[in-house]
Amino acid sequence: MLAIRTGQKVEFSEQSLQKVTEIINRYPEGKQKSALLPLLHLAQDEFGGWLSVEAMDYVARMLHIQPIEVYEVATFYSMYNLKPVGRFLLEVCQTGPCMIRGAEKLVSQLEEKLKIKNGETTTDGLFTLKTVECLAACGYAPMLQCGEHYHEFLDTEEKVDQLLDQLRRKAAANN
Repeated sequence: MLAIRTGQKVEFSEQSLQKVTEIINRYPEGKQKSALLPLLHLAQDEFGGWLSVEAMDYVARMLHIQPIEVYEVATFYSMYNLKPVGRFLLEVCQTGPCMIRGAEKLVSQLEEKLKIKNGETTTDGLFTLKTVECLAACGYAPMLQCGEHYHEFLDTEEKVDQLLDQLRRKAAANN
């Protein structure tokens, strides 16, 4: 994953450019804007896990749309990160069922254990905490998503500790 700092030139790899062409070609002529969401995902994946202004402007140019059209979409959906995030993005569901089952307590525990607030990243760059809207796992609340994985029934301090320890071990094993 390539980290992009504000002000740097942004360009997809050759492999990603092939994927861009494939995605855009899924849509009829004049409807390329329909490719915006998948291209933003691709950009976020390739450029360090977040969307800089330069990355969003690059996507706008590729789709021949105004940058504001990209910003509107990127700021609307919680799946897009508009600032750098840690290696593990902990997205805690904060909608009704999760709140009733302890999401607020889960967020507080994570803030205390990681010494960060919602929206912040740990000083070691390992964890970012983010509250999000429904993750469609209401029956398993409270829960969070980390990457592609759901972590459910996080209703005790022990379960939260186990999850954080597991992620720290994973990070150490991959270094």
